Amino acid sequence: MKDMAMDMDMGMGMGMDMGMEMGMAILCISGEVGKLVCFYDAKSFVREGPAQMSLAELEPALTFCNFLVYGYAGIDAETYKIKSLDPTLTHDRQHYRHITDLRKKYPHVRFLLSVGGDQDMDSEGVADSGKYLRLLEQPEHRKSFQASVLQELNSNGFDGLDLSWQFPKNKPKVQQGVFKRVWGSFRGFFSSTSVDEKAQEHREQFAALLGELKSDLRRSGQLLTVSMLPHVSAELFIDVPTVLGHVDFVNLGTYDFQTPERDPKVADLPAPLYEMYDRNPNHNVQYQVQYWLNQTSQISAHKLHVGVASYGRAWNMTRNSGITGYPPIPATNGAAPAGRQTVIPGLLSWPETCELLQQQPKDRDVPHLRKVGDPTKRFGIYAYRAADDKGENGLWVGYEDPTTAAIKAEFVQSRGLGGVAFHDLSLDDFRGQCAGEKFPIMRSIKFKL
Repeated sequence: MKDMAMDMDMGMGMGMDMGMEMGMAILCISGEVGKLVCFYDAKSFVREGPAQMSLAELEPALTFCNFLVYGYAGIDAETYKIKSLDPTLTHDRQHYRHITDLRKKYPHVRFLLSVGGDQDMDSEGVADSGKYLRLLEQPEHRKSFQASVLQELNSNGFDGLDLSWQFPKNKPKVQQGVFKRVWGSFRGFFSSTSVDEKAQEHREQFAALLGELKSDLRRSGQLLTVSMLPHVSAELFIDVPTVLGHVDFVNLGTYDFQTPERDPKVADLPAPLYEMYDRNPNHNVQYQVQYWLNQTSQISAHKLHVGVASYGRAWNMTRNSGITGYPPIPATNGAAPAGRQTVIPGLLSWPETCELLQQQPKDRDVPHLRKVGDPTKRFGIYAYRAADDKGENGLWVGYEDPTTAAIKAEFVQSRGLGGVAFHDLSLDDFRGQCAGEKFPIMRSIKFKL
């Protein structure tokens, strides 16, 4: 195992000069850094089985969170008003109110309602970006949305609005060969016509919407934030200086760079901190952060939050995937089977991953996963189980644990950024199943901040 870790140290590449990285650190502004934005997926309240998280189980996290972002609301395709994605939960069972009423116990927490988040689906079960673009295009649609937002926030006691806007996503780049990929030019590879022929117009309209919402929300003393979703191009859709001028902060989608859905045939680390050798140079935390910093002054650094996930991305390894587990893993066969708790193929919560790491051969017909660490603290960790002689039971997962999450929090500190956006509480070990401590990943982030 030590040899594997050393291989990882040598093989993934340095990506950029360490001295340059350290030179980017800036002075921290007291009170504007070290924030922890906790995302809460309301679907966890109605999940069946061990993945269901009650309000009582949520509460211990609020001691550590500065903001709780409730996900998710959507947009009505006809009226362009904000709407609940689960009316039975939020209206009949008053879940919005039950959440915001927690302010009485935790007055330091600001409660935000998030719109979109890739959870607002079309009739085919695909995240619907079309109505989000149509809303931007018509002033009357924007006004309808704004009015409904104010009513929804005020009637349910929210402290503000988070826009996890469902812009069209970058298309996966075509793989060339097994280990080597031809990425094209690094900047401007995605032309506006590749995902949205009106990208420039939508960029301007989104900035206008934020300006309009800012005026309304400021009068009520409420916050306005933006959450960038993974694989949404800020270069296409975000006027960075204008957007940062309108919002209280931005949560960057610095995770899920690699997923089984986007590339079922090649497994790789889903959220490296720095650029890895022979990979897309955009697919790492440092690049995404630096892009935003390059578009504005360092004074705005405190408005940027780095996204950190509490889950791993998992693929099926085959006989042709090799036996070393060293990424990238070729010839994978799509998303790994769903975990017993979250029941989502290709996604394993931290307690599900932890269980697989601890599982002994005597307990199951297949051995536990073998963990490979990252002594460089630059890329991330993974665990794997090579396929057996029958080509079965192969599994590869790249994930965050308390240690890697703390490393990313340290990165945030060193660059004077605002904090961490944690996705999400319900996929952390909220019952303390793994090591007896509840919310271990979230705690490790907060303690480092």
